[in-house]
Amino acid sequence: MFARSFGGTTLGVDGLIIDVEVDAAAGLPAFDIVGLPDTAVRESKERVRRAIRNSGVQLRQENVTINLAPASIRKDSPGLDLPIAMGLLAAYGLIPAERLSTSLFMAELSLEGECRGVHGVLPMTIAARDQGLRAVFVAAENANEALLVEGIAVYVLHTLKEAVDFFLGERELSPAVPEEAEAMQQGQEDFADVQGQFQAKRALEIAAAGGHNVLMVGVPGSGKTMLARRMSSILPRLTREEALEVTKIYSIAGLLPPGGGLITERPFRSPHHTTSMVAMIGGGSVPRPGEVTLSHHGVLFLDELPEFSKRTLEVLRQPLEDRAVTIARIHATLTFPSNMILVCAMNPCPCGYYGDEAGGHVCDCTPTEIKRYTRKISGPLLDRIDIHIRVPRVRYEELSATRRAESSAAIRARVETARRRQRERLAPYHLFHNAQMNHAVIRETCPLKPDVQSLLELAFRKFDLSARSYDRIIKVARTIADLAGTDEIAPEHLAEAIKLRSDAELDLG
Repeated sequence: MFARSFGGTTLGVDGLIIDVEVDAAAGLPAFDIVGLPDTAVRESKERVRRAIRNSGVQLRQENVTINLAPASIRKDSPGLDLPIAMGLLAAYGLIPAERLSTSLFMAELSLEGECRGVHGVLPMTIAARDQGLRAVFVAAENANEALLVEGIAVYVLHTLKEAVDFFLGERELSPAVPEEAEAMQQGQEDFADVQGQFQAKRALEIAAAGGHNVLMVGVPGSGKTMLARRMSSILPRLTREEALEVTKIYSIAGLLPPGGGLITERPFRSPHHTTSMVAMIGGGSVPRPGEVTLSHHGVLFLDELPEFSKRTLEVLRQPLEDRAVTIARIHATLTFPSNMILVCAMNPCPCGYYGDEAGGHVCDCTPTEIKRYTRKISGPLLDRIDIHIRVPRVRYEELSATRRAESSAAIRARVETARRRQRERLAPYHLFHNAQMNHAVIRETCPLKPDVQSLLELAFRKFDLSARSYDRIIKVARTIADLAGTDEIAPEHLAEAIKLRSDAELDLG
């Protein structure tokens, strides 16, 4: 007898509905799964058979073939256990096959028949709704995730026996309802804790307002890491659409906590400098998101930048330029989003104290060692970082001050106001902040008066800037003007943007 059920897997950051076609017929006993399953899915036949038997159902010895369509895409989700089991029971005539036609099943099965949670439930539930399915059946730990999707009923299963009894009409199951959301926990890190470093905080405010990348160069203990870790606290709050995108990514990566629902805070990722190229950019035989995608709509912080391998750093060029990562494999070419702000920190030399004579330290690095150290960061990568700033040692008077510095909430209010101006101006181009503008959009939305153009020409020739640097200086100047609440870029806005672009040039040699 033939039967069909529906399961799901993920493809990039999207869900994909899998047709589970089951044929059980008389013949030599066999159990084959075809349709490009990986090891976890091939092993499901053992889990499924024992889960069915331990649920009190005995199957006849027949020739069983299970096809997972479309056959051209590799399936790697243990969540196909449940749809395989339901399709198999329907093919044996133990549950009504027609009742499976409007439902999606997503759960791993234990040998006892218990339903376990899987990764990627949110994008698969979205795909089920978009394909016209009316219900999804998930394990208890995935319920909150599935309930984020409106327009589809969510049923919670604890065991395979519950599903069998429900489809036989022997048990009632009510659709799950969203629990009342808890108040969002406020982060502990606040710019009010950072004494001094007014220029660095100003630079990070500009970066947050316009979505610009930042490089901080300073001696050890100057507060670079402390500043970077507070960057997320001044970014605009996630919109519902952005929160769903971030939650989809973390669901696929398996980083949602058990029972977790919508992510409401912007991501902050700080990988160690031993991180591999694949971990940074994403990949694998079945591509999975890397750090640049896990930072989507948030911050990617690279501390001790020159300590990362050159290959790991150079793969950042495309995501910084295109705000997306395309990974090609034999069975699929996938694109992952990477619309993030890159914040980097580094010392000015191997010992860390070049230029810190005022702090009582003497750098013992040779000019050759300093040049070799700073040249670990390639010119093309530096060119994609909009703001280069020096972070000096904090003075005693600033550290001992009793008055708290400006809070993250106050800075965030200015950032959100500037972002609203940008969204209104860039709406015809479907852009959201200044850093997303290309050269054509800059020409249309950022006209420069003659005196501003003359200043930019002087800087272009003095610093021997590239065409990319030319555009990025204008974008930063436009953000400074937005923070000032003006429609035109004034000379002082451009001057500050130029300084922010060239402030650390001497340190970088």
